[in-house]
Order: sequence, then structure tokens, then C-alpha cells
Amino acid sequence: MARFCPLFSGSSGNCTYIGSSSGGVLVDVGVSARRIELALWDRGIDPRSIGAVFITHEHSDHISGLRVLCKKYGYRVYASAGTLGALIDANTLDVYGVPDTMPEQGVEVADMLVTAFRTSHDSRESMGYRIHLPDDRRVAVATDTGLITDDTRQALTGCDLVLLESNHDVHMLENGPYPYYLKRRILASTGHLSNEACARELPALAERGTARFFLGHLSKENNLPQLAYETSRLSLTEAGLREGIDYTLTVAPRDSTAEMTVF
Repeated sequence: MARFCPLFSGSSGNCTYIGSSSGGVLVDVGVSARRIELALWDRGIDPRSIGAVFITHEHSDHISGLRVLCKKYGYRVYASAGTLGALIDANTLDVYGVPDTMPEQGVEVADMLVTAFRTSHDSRESMGYRIHLPDDRRVAVATDTGLITDDTRQALTGCDLVLLESNHDVHMLENGPYPYYLKRRILASTGHLSNEACARELPALAERGTARFFLGHLSKENNLPQLAYETSRLSLTEAGLREGIDYTLTVAPRDSTAEMTVF
């Protein structure tokens, strides 16, 4: 039995739970430790059952709860060498953390095999994660990437469930209040994935077995949940794929309101 829940998703904080009958892992911990604890308890998950935390990169909306969670629970922390270096430089990890560089062959936690793939973001060395669960289900989490590389696409292909970034609507961003330099940063190949770029990837993934899509890391200022949803739904529909039959499509909520997906 695989369990998946985007506890928090958006520009103000990210944290995703993936679990098996033996326990679970968190991908990113970008809100306070207290909020993460409450979100886990609300879903019947004991925070002590978390076997490890996997960090995508060092930006604050992905690591805000890390220090306190490590101090309280002694979680093992996995990330790229570049990300761990950035966390150590910023004194985000201390004696309470148990950091490890993500090995190429992956890490076994709670009967799950977690492997990593590189993403394209303006951080020290960002990564996404693919989780192979004991019932042969596969889940991937890919956010904070300005483009989908061949390596990322390969990691997503064949997964039963994919959480993919759908950060912004290009028109809203270009005509919105952000300063020019920030707009350029978001639109760059090391920025964030737009609704349109996300939507283009989904039909090929669905045709290769992905039945559940979650759209994540939506910008509060430059996107709307319904707009992200409709952009992806239209792309899938134009490819001849039927919602509710060939796939399900969900926008990951910003706050801890998502229900647990069991599959």
C-alpha cells in the first residue's frame, strides 16, 4: 500500500509525505516544524515514523522546519553534496542533524528505495526524488526547475504518481508586480516551471503509465489553482486522454488541507 500527501505546496513552503506500511519519508520541510507535526498527526501519522528527510535544495521554502525537526526527532537528512554544503554554511544543520550526501544508488528507507535526479534551479545543486515502494508503485517529486531535462523526464517516466511543478502563468508573471530581475529569474532555465511547460510533459507521462498527477509549487502572486488545472487538463484532453478514466489531476493545496492518496 502506497500513501502520498502534499502536506504543503507553494512559494510559501513545501513538504510532501510518501509512505508505506513500514513508515514514511518527507521530501522537503519548508514550513515550521510545528505545522508539519500537526499536519502529520491530522492524517494519523506519528512523526516518529518518518525514516528520513530528503531535501531538494537549500532555499527557505524547502528547509524552514529542518533544524527543529532534526533536534526533536534525530531524522537522517539526505541531499546533494552542494545542498548539504549550503545548509552547513548557513548553520541550518548542527549536531542534531544526521546529514548524508545522497548516494547514486539511492537510499532504502521503510521498505522504499529513494533515488535522486538533478533539476535545473538557481541553487547550489538541486534535485528531485523518485520513490520505489514495496508494492512496485513509483512516485516522483519534481519542483523548482526551470526546464525538464532528459534526465528528469526519464526519472518521471513510468511513475504511477507524479508531483510536478506548475509554478506560474507566464502572462500573469510578465504583467504582474514583480520587479524585472525577479521575473527574469523565474522565467530562466534555472527558474521555475510554468503552467504551459508543465502541461506539455503530462500526455507523454500518462501514455507511459502515470495515472495520478499533482500540480505543485504554485506561485501565490503569479498563478491561480484553476488556471494551472485547466492548462494541464486541456493538454491531456487534446492528447485524447480522459480525466477520471486515464488519469486524475489534482492541484496540491498551499496549506495542510490535502487528503491522503492511497494507491
